[in-house]
Amino acid sequence: MKQYLDLVRTILDTGTWQENRTGIRTISMPGAMLRFDLQQGFPAVTTKKLAFKSAVGELVGFLRASRSAADFRDLGCKVWDANANQNPQWLANPYRQGPDDLGDVYGVQWRQWPAYKVLDESASAQLADAAARGFQVVTRFEENGSSKVLLYKAIDQLRQCLDTIMQNPADRRILFHAWNPAVLDQIALPACHLLYQFLPNVARREISLCLYIRSNDVGLGTPFNLTEGAALLHLVGRLTGYTPRWFTYFIGDAHIYENQLDMLQQQLTREPYASPTLAISDRVPDYAKTGVYEPEWLEKIEPADFSLVGYRHHEPLTAPMAI
Repeated sequence: MKQYLDLVRTILDTGTWQENRTGIRTISMPGAMLRFDLQQGFPAVTTKKLAFKSAVGELVGFLRASRSAADFRDLGCKVWDANANQNPQWLANPYRQGPDDLGDVYGVQWRQWPAYKVLDESASAQLADAAARGFQVVTRFEENGSSKVLLYKAIDQLRQCLDTIMQNPADRRILFHAWNPAVLDQIALPACHLLYQFLPNVARREISLCLYIRSNDVGLGTPFNLTEGAALLHLVGRLTGYTPRWFTYFIGDAHIYENQLDMLQQQLTREPYASPTLAISDRVPDYAKTGVYEPEWLEKIEPADFSLVGYRHHEPLTAPMAI
C-alpha cells in the first residue's frame, strides 16, 4: 500500500486548507488516482489495522439494497449510525422515516434504480417496447391536451452488469452508478463512490474495475472503499468466470480532515507490509469451475464469505469520522 501513503504525502505537501459542510477543515487536493494489480495482492492498508469485517459488511448491505443503519449494524458495519441518527440536516429532513433510516442510499440505486417513462398513449410501439422491458403502467393523465402514460420499473443495475459480462463482454458500457439527482434531497448522504465500470478481457479471461469517487476522506474512507471495490470485483469475477486484474481508483476531491492528521502522520512513519490476498468461501459458486451462471449470489453472499489471507498489519489507529 505504498501508493496510499504516497497519496497522503502528496495531499499534505500540495493540498490547501478548505472549509466544508462538516465544520472540520480539510487539506484538499483535486484529482487523484491509485491503480492496483490484484494479481499482486489485495489493496488492504497495512500501516494500521483495516476494519475489514465492517467494510465487507457494508458491501453486503449495498448488495441487499439496505436503507437502514440497523441492517448495516447486523452485518457488522456501524459506519452509518452517525449519518442516520446524528446528522442535524438529515434529522430535520421531512423524508427521513424515523431512527436508523438513511433513505435510498447506494445499494437501493445499485439494485432498485427508480426508472420512469412518460409516453404518448397513442405511441403503441413505444408502449409495447417498454412493457417488454418490464415497465408497468402507473397512471394515465392529460398534459397540454395530450393523453400520456406514466410507466415505472426498478432497474437492477448491478445484475444487468453481470448479465452483460456473460452475454456481451466486449461492451464498453458495463457500468452502474448511484448518483440519482431526483433523490439527492431524500437521502442521508449523497453517494461518494458513485460510478463503477467493469472491463472484461475475454482473451485473457481477466476482468478489471474503474471506480470514480467524487469526494474521498483519505484518512478513513479510502482504505474502506478500496476494500469494498476490490472485494466486489473479486465477487463479480467469481460469478462470471473471470480473474480479477486491474482496480483503478479515481478521486475527484481527495482530502484529509484536520482531526485525522495525527493518525496519518503516525502511519507515514510505518513501513508497509506485503499485501494479503482475498479468499472467497468455497460455498460461493465459481463459474470458471462449474459453468453454471448463478447471479442470485449477489443477494446470498454473507460478510463471512470474504477473508484476508496473510494479512499482517501494524497496531490499530483510530480517528473520528466527520458527518
